[in-house]
Amino acid sequence: MSALDGVRILDMTHVQSGPSATQILAWLGADVVKLEAPTGDITRQQLRDIPDVDSLYFTMLNCNKRSITLNMKSEQGKELFIDMVQNADVLVENFGPGAVDRMGFTWDRLQELNPRLIYASIKGFGEGPYTHYKAYEVVAQAMGGSMSTTGFEDGPPLATGAQIGDSGTGMHAVAGILAALVQRNSTGRGQRVTVAMQHAVLNLCRVKLRDQQRLAHGPLAEYPNDEFGEDVPRSGNASGGGQPGWAVRCAPGGPNDWIYVIVQPVGWAPIANLIGRPELAEDPEWATPKARLPKLDKMFQLIEEWSSRLSKWDALAQLNALNVPAGRSSPPRS
Repeated sequence: MSALDGVRILDMTHVQSGPSATQILAWLGADVVKLEAPTGDITRQQLRDIPDVDSLYFTMLNCNKRSITLNMKSEQGKELFIDMVQNADVLVENFGPGAVDRMGFTWDRLQELNPRLIYASIKGFGEGPYTHYKAYEVVAQAMGGSMSTTGFEDGPPLATGAQIGDSGTGMHAVAGILAALVQRNSTGRGQRVTVAMQHAVLNLCRVKLRDQQRLAHGPLAEYPNDEFGEDVPRSGNASGGGQPGWAVRCAPGGPNDWIYVIVQPVGWAPIANLIGRPELAEDPEWATPKARLPKLDKMFQLIEEWSSRLSKWDALAQLNALNVPAGRSSPPRS
């Protein structure tokens, strides 16, 4: 894409949250110049599978960028940095709090060098008691509310497989940077953009925040849980939305022989016919969403009795042929 053609990004980020943001900007057409310490981004050497080459971890987050090393502890390095800042549109960093300030480049100083500069920072936490806490992917998931609501009722909090703490924060940073670029068209000035990993995860947990507020009015009927306390419970594979959903097993019963099925009001009759229970489409005890709500576990058990005799491919095809929302469990290899 060339939407950001002519926009130059100075990328002082490392590991994942920052590089994922600048990579999106590069894919959108920006000229991203990655500034690395003389030792290089630490992820060049992390999780290497082949000796003496950059790791896949590094290349998958930093492809489509240019890269130079810069010693910000030397006067020559700082002079080069000043020259680049004066010719850049955006500076992005995800160092620990205050690191760039200690290099001698406060926001005030950067504004003096380039009033049009957009300066984006990604941190673990916003202003408050956790400002100086270190954050990694699952730390952000824990502090942002994701872990407490992920897993089954009788098990521990679980991390998600998706990188919502790192790459999820990177996407939030991209949105802020793009908004600042648009606003600069009218103001002629740059601005600060700050994103915290905890806040990004919290924003991605907005459905659970909704349910936290709803708890004040009583138990959440669409959840499979038997008991409710003061906090939104972990509810396994329940969709947590207006349309009930669950994962059901398929043949031959391997670790990913599962499909996820959503039962919309309009989809119940086709499902009832498909699973060989057409009488349930008209049965007052089953015919409406309200009637099915107290027995969602039984409903998905009936669906699983049907799906367990089919491969996930066949079950998926038959459900989608009836316009029933369903998806197979897809490992990364596929």
